[in-house]
Amino acid sequence: MKKLMLLTSGLALCAGMAVANDDLVQQMDDPTQWAIQTGDYKNQRYSKLDSINKENVGDLQVAWTFSTGVLRGHEGSPLVVGDTMYVHTPFPNIVYALDLADEGKIKWKYEPKQDPDVIPVMCCDTVNRGVAYADGKIFLHQADTKVVALNAEDGSVEWEVVNGDPSIGETNTATVLPVKDKVIVGISGGEFGVRGHVTAYNISDGSQAWRAYSMGPDEDILVDPENTTHLGEPVGENSGTNTWEGDQWQIGGGTTWGWYSADLDENLMYYGTGNPSTWNPSQRPGDNRWSMTIMARDIDTGEAKWFYQMTPHDEWDYDGVNEMILTEQEIDGEERKLLTHFDRNGLAYTMDRVSGELLVAEKYDPVVNWTSGVDMDPESDTYGRPEVVAQYSTEQNGEDVNSTGICPAALGTKDQQPASYDPELELFLVPTNHVCMDYEPFRVSYTAGQPYVGATLSMYPAPDSHGGMGNFIAWDNINGEIKWSNPEQFSVWSGSLTTAGGITFYGTLEGYLKAVDTETGEELYKFRTPSGIIGNVMTYERDGKQHIAVLSGVGGWAGIGLAAGLTNPNDGLGAVGGYAALSDYTALGGQLTVFTLPD
Repeated sequence: MKKLMLLTSGLALCAGMAVANDDLVQQMDDPTQWAIQTGDYKNQRYSKLDSINKENVGDLQVAWTFSTGVLRGHEGSPLVVGDTMYVHTPFPNIVYALDLADEGKIKWKYEPKQDPDVIPVMCCDTVNRGVAYADGKIFLHQADTKVVALNAEDGSVEWEVVNGDPSIGETNTATVLPVKDKVIVGISGGEFGVRGHVTAYNISDGSQAWRAYSMGPDEDILVDPENTTHLGEPVGENSGTNTWEGDQWQIGGGTTWGWYSADLDENLMYYGTGNPSTWNPSQRPGDNRWSMTIMARDIDTGEAKWFYQMTPHDEWDYDGVNEMILTEQEIDGEERKLLTHFDRNGLAYTMDRVSGELLVAEKYDPVVNWTSGVDMDPESDTYGRPEVVAQYSTEQNGEDVNSTGICPAALGTKDQQPASYDPELELFLVPTNHVCMDYEPFRVSYTAGQPYVGATLSMYPAPDSHGGMGNFIAWDNINGEIKWSNPEQFSVWSGSLTTAGGITFYGTLEGYLKAVDTETGEELYKFRTPSGIIGNVMTYERDGKQHIAVLSGVGGWAGIGLAAGLTNPNDGLGAVGGYAALSDYTALGGQLTVFTLPD
């Protein structure tokens, strides 16, 4: 009888797993919906909808708008599942369910009661990158790290769990990844000496399935020393501690506030880890593994299959958390499963996502100067490592020495704003920053819950170029080259959307929604929304008509001066001075704008 009960329980669990996963996969496969922030598990942000296309996109009109009632930076995008649109806000992280069958009537509203003391602990604005959907639930990861599962129909709380502790600097700005029977969540707080981790909670009840730290003992980072690899070689024992001095790994950073992707066939999920703590590199000798690392982990157990550390012993705050975009492409005459990643450090990486083999590593902004490039010789002792240019090393120049002219700035050639991909053209459409910096490290001591930065920065447009602070580019990930580039006055801090209509959409910090020809970059349409756009463009179909939607609301790291009312040029980790002119073009807001073609 006991064996029968166990068998029955196991079958029920498997059935629950299948239902939870099949529900979301079915919604993602329907192009009339937008059921996950990234468009699909591959993070391609591509839609098969094509009724808005190159020939008619110039006729787009505003269909309707919705005020969120919240100011500061609006990152992420709405979701559309069935007849309902789910809209989120920055802190206090309100969630609205809008009835698309009844003129956008508010079906329900969830407003968490969070302690406002979490606000000063959040780096780089009070943003949130959106809610997720699976198994009839809406998942919200709040600023205070509480993960909440809401009933998608009525907004009632089905379960909630606390993922971190704001009193020691742990917060959240990211969305979550529902996959199979789990919801995967990260943590923010690298500027407070937080030790990063990724955690899987069971979708059914919120119980913890596994947690994998970014650094620490093997049992903490969930590695098998002989079977987890880095560039094809076993990582060996104590890989998460032996490149740290003493117990510095305990406050080592490597937070996980970016995007997540998954390959269900390989049963792997992919993400990147952030900067090591502190920003003063002389205080943490060694490679500081596994900060600044692309990680591939088993979805069910969290066990690591492979790592690749992009910026060992980071000296510039080049967090590695940007999205991993999954494709199937031919390279060197062989069809392979690839992963493409546009890192903050200015290098675009193409890797085999099954084995972790490094295939391409090239600069995706020509002004990148901190490195001369990555050693691509597998026989070399420095294989896979970037060669640091001494002039732009913030450590070699010493503490209390201002290193000038470093490109890119700490916010990277691209921050979290996600790129999109056209599978027909095999092009990546990438929002970028064209910004450089001066960087002066200083000695800092660790106190739990207090900033643990240790550097003063200033930022400015890249010299000897178009004078602007951004470009929107098309990237060939096989040959590692830019196919076309459109300059922008400010950084492009909006996530892009590419469609089967041959067009790509993105937003600008001044507030324009733009549409360009995906193949050529020709601008086909622009419309100025009420505030700067740092949200991600999405699309859905309703009553046979395709719609385009984007959140306006300037903020984020680039817009922190406006969002938080800061005026000291060095505030916002150097961004306030760099983007001071932004206040001449836009003001705070919080609005969803939805576009469609006229009847």
